[in-house]
Amino acid sequence: MTDTQAISRGTKWLSAAGLRPTRQRVALATLLIGDGQHRHVTAESLYAAVQDMGDRVSLATVYNTLRAFCDAGIIQEVTVDGSRSYFDTNTHDHPHFYWEDEHRLTDAPADQLEISRLPGAPEGTEIAKVDVVIRLRRTQD
Repeated sequence: MTDTQAISRGTKWLSAAGLRPTRQRVALATLLIGDGQHRHVTAESLYAAVQDMGDRVSLATVYNTLRAFCDAGIIQEVTVDGSRSYFDTNTHDHPHFYWEDEHRLTDAPADQLEISRLPGAPEGTEIAKVDVVIRLRRTQD
């Protein structure tokens, strides 16, 4: 895939979500979905990648843009613990593996997950979403 194709894919992705394709948004969208593959990124890893491409985008802009992408429904935020969030370009419901030793998030096989029952929501509320993050660590041999 050429850079032009990747940029075009990112621009179309933004336009389809009703987001204005600014230079910074296009740069970040191209990194996120330009090759058509799903990604799990942190704001910091995306910031580093955009810097490596030679684009001038501040870390604050990366955070604000990721928030705008979440609000538009084209990515989802997966919170691993109180201080670490990942952003996933796959917005379909699916579980995740969190590799504790590597601080890495990957998709887990959704067809192997079975949730037979959830607790009832408190009165006056409804369950909006269930996030499943399975934490992994390497075994010691």
